[in-house]
Amino acid sequence: MKIFQVKHLAEADRVTIKNERISSAQLMERASTAVFNEIHKRLNHEQIPVKIFCGIGNNGGDGLVVGRLLLEEGYNVTLYVVNFTKERTPDFLLNYNRIKEMGEPWPTLLTSEEDFPSISPTDFVIDAIFGIGLNRPAEGWVAALIKHINQANSFILSIDMPSGLFSTKIPSPGDAVIQANYTLTFQSPKLVFYLSQTAEYAGDVQVLDIGLDREFLNSVPPEAYLIDKEEAIKLYIPRKIFSHKGDYGHSLIIGGSYGKIGSVSLTASACFRTGAGLVSIYAPSCGYEILQTVIPEAMVITDAGEKELTAITFDLKPKVICFGMGAGTSAKTLQAFENFLGTINDPMVIDADGLNMLSGNKVLLDLVPAKSVLTPHSKELERLIGKWKDDFDKINKARKFSKKYDLILILKDAHTIVVYQDEMFINNTGNPGMATAGAGDVLAGVITSLISQNYEPLNAAVLGTYLHGKAGDFAASKLSYQGMIAGDITANIGNAFLDLFINDTQ
Repeated sequence: MKIFQVKHLAEADRVTIKNERISSAQLMERASTAVFNEIHKRLNHEQIPVKIFCGIGNNGGDGLVVGRLLLEEGYNVTLYVVNFTKERTPDFLLNYNRIKEMGEPWPTLLTSEEDFPSISPTDFVIDAIFGIGLNRPAEGWVAALIKHINQANSFILSIDMPSGLFSTKIPSPGDAVIQANYTLTFQSPKLVFYLSQTAEYAGDVQVLDIGLDREFLNSVPPEAYLIDKEEAIKLYIPRKIFSHKGDYGHSLIIGGSYGKIGSVSLTASACFRTGAGLVSIYAPSCGYEILQTVIPEAMVITDAGEKELTAITFDLKPKVICFGMGAGTSAKTLQAFENFLGTINDPMVIDADGLNMLSGNKVLLDLVPAKSVLTPHSKELERLIGKWKDDFDKINKARKFSKKYDLILILKDAHTIVVYQDEMFINNTGNPGMATAGAGDVLAGVITSLISQNYEPLNAAVLGTYLHGKAGDFAASKLSYQGMIAGDITANIGNAFLDLFINDTQ
């Protein structure tokens, strides 16, 4: 699903109104009816108190339309207008008067803290104070109202955007922002719904298609892509009946050191589970018996070094190489890595200590083959691209780094982001249980395996991140967040593949 910039969504509104020859009020009615339908479907005439807080702009107009439709359906609705200025948008005024024509109680005007209504934890609150165009923090009694709503512990649904949340910047500490349980947003997700500093404000997010002009939206570049099953399955390459292991590539996993052999075994196992035809492991001599025992499917090659990598040489011709897990960063291993990079031309996957060696010796970045995939966690990323001020700054720095070195970066987080130059792909699978040792090693193996099966490196990174997260979701559903370990993610990769072909509407 495409994520568009707010300016493009605003232009899409104007184009839709022009091309369909409708009024802005009619488009508002369409969008708000979609919100009403979702609420009505869930409440099913349940007579819980519904309290709707409307600003005096178009987001407030949406709230008024939703309130009118709920009243017409017989719900117990109280409408409040957050009267922070005398200015009104025309569509707000139109729908304000429509409420009056119903003969229902006039919306209560809120002008100061003295007007704040009591809100019970059993109330259903609909937030329609500010929309996506907000560009400065809420102040004074309006900020106090937002905090009052948050403190009530009622269920909060935000229309399009939680009030007080910006679409293009991170709120400052102390800013008043609605903490929604659920956000019904129009036409396109918003990037801030998936960033670590702002996602908590939006809660669960549902995108409502309100029929904005398709031709226009197809003509503008998206800010990012949200990757769910629908997008992931488009990347999947089916297997032919008449095939053999050689058709699915030979992956070489290089890493490990004394006491850290388990990491390469996790990567190799995930590589197999994702479908690589052949997997070999290159490790120090101390890992030979361990690896032959724990992953008998793999071939094992040993370095001359007993406890660390000292000179990476082999006679194989692998399709793809993954380097770094458990390798350590000793002077001998660093020199071996530098010498080895000078011999590689094809894209590779670099993780863990491979990243640490690159960040500590940035001249090596020029030796990394173009379109290689780097899989840093947050601290490894910081060492690569430098410290950032906030999530938006992190993305900008990651893009500059990707462009400079022609590399694919995976920004691991609750919503992992794949960055390649100006393209950005936000993963929508995964869970807190995946914050466990070795989960990153598994991800590196999944991506490596896909590249070995002839997926383009960027597609391998995007699909691999999706499958990794989905496998983690299956593991958590059986074992809990606390009960799962990295090997459980690997064990469920097959389920993640099978799930691609399950119709969720059945």
